[in-house]
Amino acid sequence: MMREHLWVAKELWNELLAHTKRIYRDYGCFATRKGLREMVKHQGLYSQVAQELVDRLLDAIGQHFHFKRIGIKCGFPRLKSFNRMKSLCYPQSGFSIEGKKLKVTPFGSINIKLHRPIEGQVKTLSLKRESSDRWFAIFVVETPVVIPKTNNGAKVGIDLGLKHFAVVSDGTIIKNPRHLRKHEKRLEGLQRQLSKKRLRSRNWYKASHVLTRAHEKVANTRRDFHHKLSNRLVNKYSLIALEDLSVKEMSEQQYGKSIHDAGWSSLI
Repeated sequence: MMREHLWVAKELWNELLAHTKRIYRDYGCFATRKGLREMVKHQGLYSQVAQELVDRLLDAIGQHFHFKRIGIKCGFPRLKSFNRMKSLCYPQSGFSIEGKKLKVTPFGSINIKLHRPIEGQVKTLSLKRESSDRWFAIFVVETPVVIPKTNNGAKVGIDLGLKHFAVVSDGTIIKNPRHLRKHEKRLEGLQRQLSKKRLRSRNWYKASHVLTRAHEKVANTRRDFHHKLSNRLVNKYSLIALEDLSVKEMSEQQYGKSIHDAGWSSLI
């Protein structure tokens, strides 16, 4: 059911975008929020989800023109395939948490892995589908302001690199785990298997799913390393100075694969 609703959301997004472009071409202005919300009524989605879809589209259009005015390149919203429509968002109501079950309209009770207790007042819920076909429930929670703790640690500078992932000015060296290199052989094999399948066939989708899960594992391993390392650094030092790297320009010149594998920006 969640996949079906995601498909409906994708179709509605494309219809709303096409209508908005048509109105602008004929009348020189964009469709109103009220008019677009009338279009999504009784289309098979929960009302809050449908309205949020309209808000998301209008925000994307507004962001495009905002960045264009200040001279920053930003693409105009485009039509989405099913794999590009990622989430169903509940901005106000339609969901509740009951123990280890998530009750969502209209899907009923869903078993969830609640990896930590939710503290504070839950404001919004997003049901997100990853490319590997795994679903996540993402909550936005309002919590009271907490004063950060102090550790009275040293002040250090950190040099990021490829031979060593990071070198701290106090002499600490952090090795580069090279996550992608460790899994490269398997990824190459899975990519070869995918390339031998007939495009869009059932076996092609199965092979694509296996390859996606393998890439997801590499990304999760890298993210876990960054979180643990950053947590260790901020608990040990009171001030950390990092160089301002132009990662995109550096990766386009040389060692692009290794730079993206290191993920300096993610750590920072």
